[in-house]
Amino acid sequence: MKVIIADDEPLARERLRGLLAEVRGVEVVAEASDGQHVLHACAEHRPDLVLLDIAMPGIDGLETARHLSAFEPRPAVVFCTAYDAHALSAFEAQAIDYLVKPVRAERLVAAIERVRTFAAGRERGIVATPGQRRTHLCARLRGSLRLIPLEDVHYLHAEEKYVIVHHARGEDLIEESLKSLEDEFGERFVRIHRNCLVARHEIVELKRSPDGHVQALLRHGKQPLEVSRRCVAGLRDTLKHL
Repeated sequence: MKVIIADDEPLARERLRGLLAEVRGVEVVAEASDGQHVLHACAEHRPDLVLLDIAMPGIDGLETARHLSAFEPRPAVVFCTAYDAHALSAFEAQAIDYLVKPVRAERLVAAIERVRTFAAGRERGIVATPGQRRTHLCARLRGSLRLIPLEDVHYLHAEEKYVIVHHARGEDLIEESLKSLEDEFGERFVRIHRNCLVARHEIVELKRSPDGHVQALLRHGKQPLEVSRRCVAGLRDTLKHL
């Protein structure tokens, strides 16, 4: 079993590494001190398990776990934290177990056995339910990852099996469907076309082009975006309430 240890405290990582050294069949393949490093390490090493602290700088452990749920294969997550107040959120983020620091050897072993059971269940096709909403989108770039804050996203445009994220720093491809993004982030984005979702705060006005089509002008858009006829009425209503 390949394991990644994620904690911003070096002593905590050292303790877990020492405990894991006593567990048969376990190999620590990487360590990370924040959420972004965890995601990069997982993309590189494809671990079976991530031992994940919750209170880390930048992207915290809960959001990191939600991003990991989109990885294929998805690593199991066991949270290791100094507080027990996040237990419910941890399991909503599809954690296999929740260990309170200082982690005891017997509890760690029990958690690893839970992970083995999880892996066996996955092989039989048992899939967990999605976790909470994210605050970032995750794009893969030649083996590395880029995290895009949702507040930086201007609009999402579907092309074939990919979605192009147009954001404050450029464009990136993500391997998610427009429908799943609309379901998760419907309060933030509005559909203007079957292949396009636009951030509500980006829409400045609607105008009609010389050929009669309705277009949406965006606050940060280089050019207007076409609005389909079936979306016009709903979009006008949305603009009234912005």
